[in-house]
Amino acid sequence: MLFSHPEFDNHEHLSFFCDPESGLKAIVAIHNTSRGPALGGCRMFPYASDEEAVRDVLRLSRGMTYKSALANLDLGGGKSVIIGDPRKQKTEALMEAMGRHLESLGGQYIAAEDSGTSVPDLKIMGRHTGHIAGIASRTGFDGNPSNGDPSPATAYGTFIGLKAAVKHKLGRDNLNGLKVAIQGIGNVGFRLARHLKDAGADLWVYDIHEDNMQRAVDQLGARPAAAQDILSLPVDVVAPCAMGAVLNDHSIPQLQARIVAGAANNLLEHPEHDAMLRDRGILYAPDFAINAGGIIDVFYERTGATPETVRAHVETIGDTLTEIFNRSDRSGRPTGEIANELAEERFKKHTAGASLAPERLARTG
Repeated sequence: MLFSHPEFDNHEHLSFFCDPESGLKAIVAIHNTSRGPALGGCRMFPYASDEEAVRDVLRLSRGMTYKSALANLDLGGGKSVIIGDPRKQKTEALMEAMGRHLESLGGQYIAAEDSGTSVPDLKIMGRHTGHIAGIASRTGFDGNPSNGDPSPATAYGTFIGLKAAVKHKLGRDNLNGLKVAIQGIGNVGFRLARHLKDAGADLWVYDIHEDNMQRAVDQLGARPAAAQDILSLPVDVVAPCAMGAVLNDHSIPQLQARIVAGAANNLLEHPEHDAMLRDRGILYAPDFAINAGGIIDVFYERTGATPETVRAHVETIGDTLTEIFNRSDRSGRPTGEIANELAEERFKKHTAGASLAPERLARTG
């Protein structure tokens, strides 16, 4: 039963869609809309089972509620997943079918790019729905041309948050010689790696796709690592930037790093792993706090905000994390618990009157 599912958290909506002609099998979850319309990425991944997909979409949509609230955005939390291998099973017809399903939801949920999907994919969905975001060509937060891809902002925000964690835990402002292991070197992970390399860090990388890993080796001078070793290397920071639930009973005892600060969602397999990290003296930068750069960027896409405004908001991620770290130190409670508390204060008490209307966020023109 879905209502008794361990990841169900009073979600407002859950829908399933199957289109035999295109092969689409998709799930949309809306967690909470008290701050505004639900916005979150559309992920495509070859889940091993339907149960795994349901678990992921429930966790991810809840995480988006907390992420937007903690970032002080007038957005609710939602997410969608497409079951399938994006490198082998993605087709134009499948993306169009997904667009039709989004349209049938009437604007309750607005989709953006996520792992396994891209701006071109969203534009194909947009042939059948206006309820998409993150596809407008404009000047990005960094002054470079942007096609709407939120990955650069996500990576930059993660870099800002990682620096805040290093400052708090290691007392260092300079990242020169800092040892960082990055798990997942795709769109976000590679950009994070570049920021770190430019700051003087030494990098170790792993990715399930050999070409992604080789690019980091060739272009950034990173050292390749094996899948079973990447999280347990003797480094200062581990930065998981792929799938979630990688911090668990097996991996946490093997960590040698003093900091975990990565862009992946739902890094903790279970809530109690938050305290387990603290008990080991490892500083955990809560994922929904550190990886909020992308949703900040997407939020501002249709408001006419300047690149400087977007950049300044993304850089507040460092301030938010510092507040979380300090409150954790004062109270003795783990950082994830503190971050949850701050987010809940914001979305449970918020009146969504100032929120952007879904149709304004979703416009593609």
